[in-house]
Amino acid sequence: MSISFKNNELCEKKVGQRSILEKVLSRDLPGGNARKNLKKKCPTSSKQVKLKESQNFFSANSNSQNVSVYTGTFDTKDERGDDETSLFGVEHKNKNLFRSTWLGRLSPTTGAFVTKKNSVYLYTGIEADYNVGLVNISPSFAPGYYQAGNGKNLGSALEFKSELKIGVDLFKNTNLGYSYSHISNNDWGDVNPGTDNQTLTLSKKF
Repeated sequence: MSISFKNNELCEKKVGQRSILEKVLSRDLPGGNARKNLKKKCPTSSKQVKLKESQNFFSANSNSQNVSVYTGTFDTKDERGDDETSLFGVEHKNKNLFRSTWLGRLSPTTGAFVTKKNSVYLYTGIEADYNVGLVNISPSFAPGYYQAGNGKNLGSALEFKSELKIGVDLFKNTNLGYSYSHISNNDWGDVNPGTDNQTLTLSKKF
């Protein structure tokens, strides 16, 4: 008797704990080893293993984590100049959390910076990504917690950062960029002097 099947269909479809092919072999080959014949008809497929590996979002080669370090000037437009100082910060994005929308690719972003006058800003928000050849344009909006330290009083612990970044891919997985940001409390605080900042950013994907 000749048994033919396509795409392992009979191997995969089961009735109870036995595949359809195994039941046929047991019925038509009395005294034979149905499971032994079943292995000949149903060879192990390597495609399924490869598919599972490709779906592992946290594999070592996925480059899913994007970490940026940046430094620049805090309060570049202060009229008196007494609050202008330097800052240093770090930011993180996860590529697996990117979502495609009508506004472009959006992703959550989280970061913090500290100034030379011990002002601290911790923030988390949304960033969009647009690519034009090797150039990346990334506008973002991020509410955050601000502590003045010995620096500028922004009028509230809750502040909002609007930022525009422009970067260029130096080489694979590395980007150098410039950003301009404005931080203010939307007049929700006692005062709202705001601050404008400029930074240079180095980003690396891991």
